[in-house]
Formats: sequence, structure tokens, C-alpha cells
Amino acid sequence: MFDQLFGDLQKKQEDLKKSLAEVIIDHSFQDGIIEIKLNANKEVLNIKIDPEKLDTSDVEQIEDMMVIAMNEALEKAELEQAEKSQSLLGDMIPGGLGNLFGG
Repeated sequence: MFDQLFGDLQKKQEDLKKSLAEVIIDHSFQDGIIEIKLNANKEVLNIKIDPEKLDTSDVEQIEDMMVIAMNEALEKAELEQAEKSQSLLGDMIPGGLGNLFGG
């Protein structure tokens, strides 16, 4: 019984990872100064910096903005990941036990 349960769990985790890779998040920081594209697995796919909106000679400012923009984008990915994981957990819980974890 447990072998089947763990096998199912592993398959569902793999399916979840594939599903999260397909969820694309486009994050725009400060009116498009920095644009970050990542998936819900928190894998960065692309970063664009608009040199017309940003003083590219101020490296420290760019670094600070990149940190903020990345953290915001990763937060969006984390929310997507949590939603999908919660859905997976709900599908795995046998009927009648759905409120076991407060859900």
C-alpha cells in the first residue's frame, strides 16, 4: 500500500514540476525599467533592462534594482508554486480528510 502511495506521490511531484515549468511569469519593475521572465519553478528565463529608462553608468543603482526586481518576481513564482502544490495536496488526500490540515 505504502509503495503505491509513495510511487504516486513521486509521479505527482514530477508532474507538478513539469506543470510549474509551463507557468510563465512576466514581472515588470518600475514601469519596465527591468523586465524579468521566469517560470513557477523559479527558473529565470530572461532579464531585460531598458537603457533609455535607466542610467546605465550607475552600476550600484542597477544592482539594487535587480535585487528588488528579482525578489518581487520570485515572490510571484512562490505564490504560483504554493497554489499548484496546495491543489496537488488536495487531490491526494482521501475523501473525508480534506479538513485534516485546515483546508
